[in-house]
Amino acid sequence: MSEGLTQGEAFARIRLLRSPNIGPVSYAQLLARFGSAAEAVEALPDLGTRGGRPYRAAPADTIEREVEAVRRSGAKYLFHDQPDYPALLGAIDGAPPIITYRGDLALASAPCVAIVGARNASAAAVKLARDFAMGLAEAGFTVVSGLARGIDGAAHEGAFPRTIGVIASGIDIAYPPQHAELQERIASEGLLIAEQPPGTEPRGSHFPSRNRIIAGLAGGTLVVEAAVKSGSLITARLAGEAGREVMAIPGSPLEARSHGCNHLIREGAVLVQSPEDVVELLSGFDGQPRSTFREPVEQFDFEPSELAEAEPADIAALLTTAPVGIDELIRQSGSAAAAVQLGLLELEIAGRLERHAGGRVSLAG
Repeated sequence: MSEGLTQGEAFARIRLLRSPNIGPVSYAQLLARFGSAAEAVEALPDLGTRGGRPYRAAPADTIEREVEAVRRSGAKYLFHDQPDYPALLGAIDGAPPIITYRGDLALASAPCVAIVGARNASAAAVKLARDFAMGLAEAGFTVVSGLARGIDGAAHEGAFPRTIGVIASGIDIAYPPQHAELQERIASEGLLIAEQPPGTEPRGSHFPSRNRIIAGLAGGTLVVEAAVKSGSLITARLAGEAGREVMAIPGSPLEARSHGCNHLIREGAVLVQSPEDVVELLSGFDGQPRSTFREPVEQFDFEPSELAEAEPADIAALLTTAPVGIDELIRQSGSAAAAVQLGLLELEIAGRLERHAGGRVSLAG
């Protein structure tokens, strides 16, 4: 199932991630605390009880059916600590611990650029997206997008086969249905990536998760055309938070679909007008983006190895349904960062905690 992992531990990792209330952050902390997924799964009921509620891990037979469905669909699992896991994706906060994929994984190790934009894009913007993608693919870049209608589809087609499609559904579900043929072509000749288990239909909450993977794979994200409140701007914001380049093509102030790009440029994204502009920005990318479009993310000193020895802090009384930074909880509790993290972990496993962007947490509503 996985190079460098025993079958038993790979199975336990999938079971751990599919268990209730376990996300990328809690998954990583549980592995650091217990040393293996098998031991972490065993510990979940006790941790849930300590967090205040009874707990059951995902049933083993559910995971057996999932593994069989992945195999049936011609996909494979990739775990966060395997050598083929894309380095840039692994560097983002909350990187997906396990993904399923079909196709050529080497495409994710090449220099990548994300191209995103409106579903209801104008004909001119669709042509721009296709032309930019073609130029970037010819320059040696892999083009990453989300297989949506409009800009995404045009970007995939222009770059084909040097393209990665990241979907919000399971690896075996085509979405949107009109892109079923394109999705299959990408899986066969490019690379198709999914974070959700097979059989999962896309839900609204899955799209921001998919967007963080698109932004995380790429050294930079280019927005071609988008409204101010759109998924494309979420992807751009995630790219900025990850310290990646954020780029936008300007448009007419009279066109509502251009307002998102113009807003990004005003907020510090780099204005680009040709594929060569993007190549110039990303060819020498050294982790110091020229764009200044980003929001500050809370930082706190914390080594995952400290989790193995720490005792959880009792911090439930400090929390409300209003999000607060973890660094503030550390200050107010007077506890070590690892102890606060473990206290949060117990609450999360019990279903009493929500995690928010920028390292903030709250009690579940």
